[in-house]
Amino acid sequence: MKRVIEPSELIINEDGTIFHLHLRPEMLADTVILVGDPKRVDLFEEIFDEVEFNVQSREFHTLTGKYNGKRMSVVSHGIGTDNIDIVLTELDALKNIDFATRTVNDSFTQMTLVRLGTSGGLQDFCPVGSYVCATRSIGFDGLLNYYNVPEGVFDLEFERAFCQHTRWSSRLAAPYVVSADKSLVKQLAYDMVQGITISAPGFYGPQGRYVRIPLADPELNSKIQSFEYKGLKVTNFEMESSALAGLAALLGHKAVTICAIIAGRVAKNANTNYKCSMQNLISTVLQRL
Repeated sequence: MKRVIEPSELIINEDGTIFHLHLRPEMLADTVILVGDPKRVDLFEEIFDEVEFNVQSREFHTLTGKYNGKRMSVVSHGIGTDNIDIVLTELDALKNIDFATRTVNDSFTQMTLVRLGTSGGLQDFCPVGSYVCATRSIGFDGLLNYYNVPEGVFDLEFERAFCQHTRWSSRLAAPYVVSADKSLVKQLAYDMVQGITISAPGFYGPQGRYVRIPLADPELNSKIQSFEYKGLKVTNFEMESSALAGLAALLGHKAVTICAIIAGRVAKNANTNYKCSMQNLISTVLQRL
């Protein structure tokens, strides 16, 4: 007997749209590009061949249309892994839940999820202006620890090595390590920097920025920068890739995060006028999808 998902577990609006995204199933393509800033969605409207739907609710802005004849959606998720939890769950529900019966569909629809974001580089080889693909992500947020994660999703050996190297504090959420979809990495990022991306639960203290409140561990970033695992180093900080990779793996979707580096944490510089860099990244990824 199929499980019926209660209205409190999956909220559907009176107009038949899902609670936060305000989308109906037919409004979403199988290929989805994810961006943080709702205004960044407007960049795609300028280059799509045609637009079918353009919906905005809170920070969640969705555009569905065609590029070079291929149907795809662009969805803004806002900032943080908590928002990724909302967006990924609702995107999957739009594809794999029958809204009329509140049961899982008999056939599974796999989505291709590509997040294009901005990030701070942690190594000399990923300076401002470079593009970095997260082949693995370390989640500092603890989100995936709330789910029943089957064996093989987390890289437990990696997690132990990282915690030992950084002397990880027991007061912090246990880091989890998940991998991006290898086929997407090969398809989209073959000429980009590839490495380990950290998803932090904040922009300032969790990424080692000291403004007025002293840091609990002022040496954490230097320990992160010196960490190496099987030839890979931690390349960058951002705030979403771990949740995307982890939830996609649990739900059976393909996902990857690629970031434009706009802050050099080693050189201590930043580029606040990064629109051209993002436009180039968008163009490159669209052509390769």
